[in-house]
Parts: sequence; C-alpha cells; structure tokens
Amino acid sequence: MKFVIKLFPEITIKSKPVRKRFIVQLRRNIKDTLKHFDIDAHVQGQWDSIEIVIQDDSLEMEVRKYLKRIPGIAKILTVKEHNFETFDDIFAIAKSIYAEEIKGKTFCVRIKRTGQHDFKSVDAERYVGGGLMQHCEAKAVDLKNPEYTVQMEIRGQRLHTISAVDKGLGGYPMGCLDGVLSLVSGGFDSNIASYLMSRRGLQTHFLFFNLGGSAHEIGVKQVAHYLWETYAVSHGVKFVTVPFEGVVSEILEKVDNSQMGVILKRMMLRAGSHVAKELNIDAMVTGESIAQVSSQTLRNLTVIDSVTDTLVLRPLIAMDKPDIIDLSREIGVYDFAASMPEYCGVISVKPTTRAKPEKIEAEENNFDFSVLDDAIANAQIEKIQNVLRSSEGVTEVDLVKVPAANDLVVDIRHPQEEESSPLHLTNNEIIKLPFYQLLTNIDQLPKDRNILLYCAKGTMSQLHAEQLKQNGLENVKVFKP
Repeated sequence: MKFVIKLFPEITIKSKPVRKRFIVQLRRNIKDTLKHFDIDAHVQGQWDSIEIVIQDDSLEMEVRKYLKRIPGIAKILTVKEHNFETFDDIFAIAKSIYAEEIKGKTFCVRIKRTGQHDFKSVDAERYVGGGLMQHCEAKAVDLKNPEYTVQMEIRGQRLHTISAVDKGLGGYPMGCLDGVLSLVSGGFDSNIASYLMSRRGLQTHFLFFNLGGSAHEIGVKQVAHYLWETYAVSHGVKFVTVPFEGVVSEILEKVDNSQMGVILKRMMLRAGSHVAKELNIDAMVTGESIAQVSSQTLRNLTVIDSVTDTLVLRPLIAMDKPDIIDLSREIGVYDFAASMPEYCGVISVKPTTRAKPEKIEAEENNFDFSVLDDAIANAQIEKIQNVLRSSEGVTEVDLVKVPAANDLVVDIRHPQEEESSPLHLTNNEIIKLPFYQLLTNIDQLPKDRNILLYCAKGTMSQLHAEQLKQNGLENVKVFKP
C-alpha cells in the first residue's frame, strides 16, 4: 500500500534550501507519528511530494486517519503503483480498477504527469476516457460536473491509480517554526486556540493556572494530552501548572470588584511571560475573542497586554462562538470542554468594560506581589507524555441532593453572590465560608459530621471538596440540590 503526500502550497513557494528543510522535517514527522502508533512505514521525500509505503494493507484506514492530522500536508492520495509502456496499458489498468465505479455515471479522467514523455497529460486523458466510455457502460463523459472522477498520476514509467483523496491539515511541518505557550483552561476557546497553533505547525506548550482544586487540573491535562497526541505527537511539549489559588484570594480580598477580571488576566500574563522566558518561548496564546466577555473588549485587552513585552497571539479574536463550538466537535474536543469543571470564583457584579490604566494600577498597589512571585516559583513543569500518569488515583467526591439532619452545609460562594441569593434550609445548619478562605480555616471544620460544600453550579464545590480531601478532611461532600 502506498500513500502520496502533497505538500501544503505555501511550502512549495519557499526558497530551495527552506523547501528542502521543510520536506526533510515533514518526512521525519510522518515517520515519528506512525511509529508512535506502532506502524512501520518506509517514508521517502521527493521535491514536490512524499511517498509512504506500508506492507500491511489492512492498516490503510488507520494510516489515513493519522496522516490527516499531521501539519504540513495538503492532500493524502491512497494509490496503487503499476508499470506501463503504452496507452493501452494505462487503459487496461484503469478499466480493471474503475469500471464498476463509473458504470451508469457521468465521468471524466484526470491524469497528472511527472517526468519526460513524448505525450501530454491531455493525450492520455482522452485515450483512457474514450476507452472507458466504449467498454465500461458509463453514462457519458462530463468534463465540468462529473459524478465520478478517474484520478491517476504518471511518474516516469510508473502509473499511480488513486483510490482515495483525503484533505490534510495544511500548515507547516512541526519543528520548522518557533514554539508558543498556550494559556489553557480546558474550555472551548483555549482548546481551539491551541489546536489552531498546532495546525499551523507551531510547537504548542500548555500553561494552566490552577485556581483551586485538582479536578479541573486533571480535566485540562486530559484534553491537553489529547490535543498533543492527536495533532502534534511527533514533538514533545511541556505542560506547566501554576498554583494560582493565593493570587485569586489576594484579588478577592484587596481589589475592587469591578476591576477583578482585568487584574486577574494581568497577573496571568505576568506569570505566563516568566514561564515563557524560562522555556525560551517568544509568544503566548490565549482563546480570547473580541467582546465575548467583559474582559475581552479592545480597551481591556490593551490594558491587560500592557503588563508584558511578550507577544500575545489570539487566533480566535474574530471568531463567533458557534463556529468555535462547531470546530471543537470537528476535532474531537467538544465532550472534553462541555464537561470541564470551570472555576468561576473571580466574578465581578459589574465588571468594567473600559478599564482605566491609572485605576487598575491603583488597585494593584493593594496587591501583595510576593503572592504572585510564590505562585511562579512553585510552578510545576511536566512532559506532556507524563501528565496523565501524574493524575492517577484521584477520588471522586460524592454528590448529595438531600442532606441528612446532622449534615453541616458550608456556603462557599463569594459574599456578594450569597447576599443576592441566600441559601435557606429548614433542617440543617449553614455556615458561610467563602471558598478562598476554606484552606486557611480547615481546622475549624468538624471531623465528626458530613460537610457539604455548596455553590450555585456545584463545580466550584467539587474542586474545593477535592482539595479539602487532599488536605486530610475525609468527610466532605458536595451539596447539589
């Protein structure tokens, strides 16, 4: 079984040395990707294409699937190779392969030719097309809108009959361009932003800000690993976790409510710039789209970006949310994102959409930047290959719909949210303990009663219940009426 790889068109217009380097890299990437999935293949580079030969024909569909996910490829042709000497030989081969396909249909013949011959491609097309029309019960020849196209290639004295044409990812071969650091939350936007960078051929590392609890971190690691193994497995990347619980707590306690979202993003870019510099990466990537949320207005993005000299790329900047979600389905990350526990602890009641630098800087003067320094110092850097192994053994937290009489319900919502929608229960004691104060008050929580954490959606409670369990409090569950 043979596959012919057509190069991404932008590769073919590069200078001769650059084009050669890109083809060598793409050939290596193809071989490494197939090897990762235990497929033995012979990969040979050409000036205008790459040829792949596998011995086991039963692997055809599997190989096609993997090739469609490798950056740098425009098309994948599944071919069979034949010897020929005359037009009669080409016609006989075409008849044996395509007769049933064109029976009762309109068709045309398209032949591409490489090498020195005493005929033109159109001469071979006319000869083969006439013969097929005469001998294969086809309906008619239609050069404009045929129901079936007979596709073949002539390379020297070898004829390739094409049984399938698959569209590739496009982009440049991974390893030919610089790397980027993608700020990921596991949601639709950051997943798609990371994918688009990989598709272009950029080695995409992942940066996750842990805002509280391991459940979210594990979910993000799972989707990051999927994106890497599916679209970038030829190259290793890093997964970086920065513990941001302290930063969030500091913002909630010392920053004006309306400015919290912008300041949190500024803190993330400061930390991201530090990580990028440590990893020798020149650009960060975010999933922001203009005006999708309050922090993503042009004014706010300008204020956010002003804290860093590192280039910030935003591939989704003009994309609509439905298109982002559709693309997530197409590339296989929709279910990851739809079920991802989202941490929404820093929510402003009336967030600013036109941040003023002087006001933001005044609010940041109240912030203890040693907290941010500690978060950066405690960042964990893992190889993407190892992230799932490091996430094993996490216990699910029980959900409780109806609490028992002795259960203690802990309302962990932000005070402003709690005040606007108080929780009322007839038979249970309720205490109010904002999520950002849970760990510092863990010793005050009873060990002889079930503790049920409550928030509006349950996701934040899930994250913090997991965290409390990791800190030795075993009797904690989530209250989700």
